[in-house]
Amino acid sequence: MDFSVAEKTQELVRRAHDFVTAQAQPLERRMGDWRSLEPVLREVRGKAKALGLWTPQRSLPLSEFALVSEELGRSPLGHYCVNCQAPDVGNMELLELAGTKEQKKKWLDPLAAGEIRSCFSMTEPERPGSNPTWMETRAVLEGGRWTLDGHKWFSTAADGARFAVVMAVTDPDAPPHLRASMIIVPTDTPGYTLVRNIPVMGEAGSGWASHGEIRYQKCVVPEENLLGGRGAGFALAQERLGPGRIHHCMRWIGISERALELICSYSVSREMSPNKPLALKQTVQEWIAESRAAIDAARLLVLHAAWKMEREGQKAARVEISTIKFFVAGVLQRVLDRAIQAHGALGLTDETPLAFWYRHERAGRIYDGPDEVHKLVVARQILRKHGVELK
Repeated sequence: MDFSVAEKTQELVRRAHDFVTAQAQPLERRMGDWRSLEPVLREVRGKAKALGLWTPQRSLPLSEFALVSEELGRSPLGHYCVNCQAPDVGNMELLELAGTKEQKKKWLDPLAAGEIRSCFSMTEPERPGSNPTWMETRAVLEGGRWTLDGHKWFSTAADGARFAVVMAVTDPDAPPHLRASMIIVPTDTPGYTLVRNIPVMGEAGSGWASHGEIRYQKCVVPEENLLGGRGAGFALAQERLGPGRIHHCMRWIGISERALELICSYSVSREMSPNKPLALKQTVQEWIAESRAAIDAARLLVLHAAWKMEREGQKAARVEISTIKFFVAGVLQRVLDRAIQAHGALGLTDETPLAFWYRHERAGRIYDGPDEVHKLVVARQILRKHGVELK
């Protein structure tokens, strides 16, 4: 088994590391004021393009992008600075996979260029997000136009998005997995209303870090805004979520690495008494060792899942994808919790990115399928080998 990384990839990873350290991390304390930060980030994004770091997911194999994504994850701004942030990265993949020539020209090209942003509108407050086949939002086709009516929330980055990819039921009498379709809805369409940015643990957020509640009321778009085939919404969502889980997991590993760095740097500089730094405490040393082992294990699991997906396809790697989804989310939560505990009251402030991550990344155990659902996928596959079929 060869664990080596090609020199070309290593150089790109180093470049990403240096870029995040020099350009993204110094801006972290300004994340609460998106309006003043966005113009600055436009300049930083220009530097990313000049360094050849722009949209790395479009040019790299999944396993190589995973390594770059980890480095970008070391700052909450890292992925945004190189235009591979969620949900735009997933929408780019959808448009690449299923978009028409016209859709790619109108939506993919400016999205990939960083000229516009987008959102993905699937989750509904009235229906469980863990069951994507059960939705109330409807889209009716009449006279060559779709009319959408529905209620969505947790549409990440809706604030400032130019268009939404909306999951809506187009064929209510079809089998469950064929009822929904994806439809592109420009956010300036009459009937589209961004109701609010939903507060998450007391923070409403803005821009790329927001989670919008949206109403679609008699929202009319052309028939050609259908993305992929009619009734293909569920299948496209699965195509989008597979690579997306790799992206999330490697970003979480990057966050965990930064959190571990913060534990170490703070514990060696913080004196509990004269000439006795916090790092001398056995409990802190155990936190460091346990975090190091968990992060390394998580990285190997994710890289193996990416490797298998590249070679055998997403369906063949389904169990590996579910495994990393709940395992890495758990590692992230534990490492962040240790880092906050090590910093004491300082860890609860926005003097470090730890509190931001703790607020926003707790959702990792919920979105893209809650931990409990992914554990069932893994357990059922194991039990099937023992002659037990669970429905």
